[in-house]
Amino acid sequence: MKGVLKLGSVLGIKIEVHWTFTLLLLWVAFLEIQQGASLDRIFFNEVLILVLFVCVVLHELGHALTARRFNINTQKILLLPVGGVATLDKMPEKPGQELLVAFAGPAVNVLIALLLYFIVPVKSYFNFEALILEEVLYQPTFQNFLFYLFFANVMLVVFNLIPAFPMDGGRVLRALLSFRLGRVVATKIASSIGQGLAILFFILGLFFNPFLILIAFFIFFGAYGENKFVKQNSLLQGHVVKEATLTNISILKPTSTVQEVIEITLAGSEKDFVVVENENIVGIISQKLLVKNARTPSVLVGKIMEKVFHPIDASLAISKVLELIATEKKDFFPVTDKGKIIGAIDRNNISEFILFKTSNS
Repeated sequence: MKGVLKLGSVLGIKIEVHWTFTLLLLWVAFLEIQQGASLDRIFFNEVLILVLFVCVVLHELGHALTARRFNINTQKILLLPVGGVATLDKMPEKPGQELLVAFAGPAVNVLIALLLYFIVPVKSYFNFEALILEEVLYQPTFQNFLFYLFFANVMLVVFNLIPAFPMDGGRVLRALLSFRLGRVVATKIASSIGQGLAILFFILGLFFNPFLILIAFFIFFGAYGENKFVKQNSLLQGHVVKEATLTNISILKPTSTVQEVIEITLAGSEKDFVVVENENIVGIISQKLLVKNARTPSVLVGKIMEKVFHPIDASLAISKVLELIATEKKDFFPVTDKGKIIGAIDRNNISEFILFKTSNS
């Protein structure tokens, strides 16, 4: 994804921050300046947000490391203004495993909150009257910092356990419902609740806090995407790559020129190509590569082709190809049967296959 700052990696998991995260820091600073806050107070809040997002990273690591126990890898953790997103290769389909992965994140925040509870005299804050408490909490002290951090972790637990996608509570609900209703129906229920909650947040955001509108979009499209993905996987159950393979494709040779490939592209609808030599697949030419080299039409395909590619066996489940598309960030794969090329498969053809299966169901 463009516009991200790479912070490094933890246990092989990349940690990235999206550029929009800076909008949250600017928004908080703007609100404090509007209220006439001192520099100490502004600095206090900015640092609090940064430390809170360290807690968010730990939350996502809880999901990632639990998923790793079930042989599911996590590519990265991306920090956004609305929270963190761990990019798992996939979610466990067994309800019991999904339950553990979903609970693991909030469990981390519970542990952080418990630790802070024993460090900060939390109960003393509730002995003050409302006006005095507001005045006490306004002071940028280290104890107040830890109290806010305690409260924020408690709220993270409460918010994340709302039983609606894409929050952890939605996954918990889906896992529990899946025991009796199956994954497809359970996902539909949890995602419907999520979209309903998003509409509520959107309305509240219009009247009270614009930040809720951003959260509403995140929840609505997250719930919609999850429901669509599970439906697609359900339709693809029992179907293999051979059924959705593009067999009428142009096979290139390493000695083909860029100009020849451009002519094939303009004459038809093909955008990506397989390069074969002596009946062996030796490379891939993508549309991106073709456009990049269009100014040098005499260049040979063998000099510019991608030599790192992933051949797909015709007997592989189509749903596995969708997982590869997600993890490898590629849309086009050559298809082989008994080691010989029979065609290719891409995201568009899979989408068309799903479309026809949907109309027949």
